[in-house]
Amino acid sequence: MSDMMNVSSNPHIRSKVTTDKIMLCVVLALLPAAGFGVWNFGIHALWQILLTIAACVASEAVYELLMKKKLTVLDFSAVVTGLLLALNMPPAAPLWVGPMGGVFAIIVVKMLFGGLGQNFMNPALAARCFLLISFPGIMTNFECDAYTGATPLATLKSGGSVNVLNMIIGRTSGTIGETSMIAIVAGACILLLLGIIDLKIPGSYIITFVIFYGLFGGHGFSTYYISAELAGGGLMLGAFFMATDYVTRPVTKFGQIIYGVILGILTGIFRIFGASSEGVSYAIIIGNMLVPLITRFTAPKPFGRGGERI
Repeated sequence: MSDMMNVSSNPHIRSKVTTDKIMLCVVLALLPAAGFGVWNFGIHALWQILLTIAACVASEAVYELLMKKKLTVLDFSAVVTGLLLALNMPPAAPLWVGPMGGVFAIIVVKMLFGGLGQNFMNPALAARCFLLISFPGIMTNFECDAYTGATPLATLKSGGSVNVLNMIIGRTSGTIGETSMIAIVAGACILLLLGIIDLKIPGSYIITFVIFYGLFGGHGFSTYYISAELAGGGLMLGAFFMATDYVTRPVTKFGQIIYGVILGILTGIFRIFGASSEGVSYAIIIGNMLVPLITRFTAPKPFGRGGERI
């Protein structure tokens, strides 16, 4: 019990579950999606993953050495950032693009705001948006040796038809880690069983998106279109692995549900009314910026204050 009784500033609730254990669990849960991505797209995807992770870890280590700060690379948070960013990369992108995004994610989004726990948006998604703005041609080109042509969501948006079963399995074009719905859900089940995440955010996110798409998507609640929208793009990866990020999500339970609802609505707006067939990255980034406001209005009132007078 001695290690659980420390004199320190709040918070005073302590747990044996440490940051490095949580991050390691996230890495393990992402391995099915990463492994399928490498199998689906080839050795270039593997190099993309390894180099992006290496760039994130190296950036954090170099920054902390230069700033004379305690090294934190062993908490696996930089590995998670690099892996998530790599899984959001086109499989045939030049190998220097992912590492460039990794440096931006760690230095600009994470370390300049104080390191882990201080960043106000998800570093991997912020880096992806940075790369989308900087290199739109590269980041929206999903043609590779295995697949040519538009992504399933782009085909669907233009009025074409898609094979939903192939989308669920992952035999389609897309980013390295978003194609296989089965692999993503398998990893999500690992996090759910270990208690790392729960269903408040991903559940409210997915349900809200389905309702919004059914009402405004132009196809009603068609099983074909809704299944394709759920299986395509980064919705499942974002819902379970990025929207649930401890640092950038609301801390209150009701706030997490509201957060998921906002993400579902924003994703629906971007996909239905926007020029792009995607929108998950921008939805989560905007949601991250709304988290302080959500937390403020959903935080419980202190006992003895704010109650009605009798």
